Amino acid sequence: MVRDPRSGRNALPVEEALLERVRELLRGAPKLEEKRMFGGIGFMVRGKLCVSVGPGRVMCRIDPETHDAVVARKTCSTVVMRGRPMRGYVRVKSADVKGKRELDYWVKISLDYNAKIARARVKAKPRRPAATVDRSSR
Repeated sequence: MVRDPRSGRNALPVEEALLERVRELLRGAPKLEEKRMFGGIGFMVRGKLCVSVGPGRVMCRIDPETHDAVVARKTCSTVVMRGRPMRGYVRVKSADVKGKRELDYWVKISLDYNAKIARARVKAKPRRPAATVDRSSR
């Protein structure tokens, strides 16, 4: 059993084969980074969480507007953190992404949402810098 260095608790090992499959699907994504999070490895695309692979599951960040339709699929559930359902985040059991087509689907909708929020950020007006106060005359 592997120990989580932060909590000191036993941590379940991440399924290396699944992790490698997700890496391959995300290869070439803009500004791709891997970070330890949520008990596994999170894949950040353009500075935003896209997919996370953990013990027995894949967590995907999807469009909150399509959340209900996606959750209607029998192969996923809404992520719950600290008792609160997280709209736009779904958990898929690793057994439900054994085939290439299934994993491709989940990674694709995660990348699609990531691209959508990246476009929205570009369209948003830049924030005005905070007013500065000249304190030199005091």
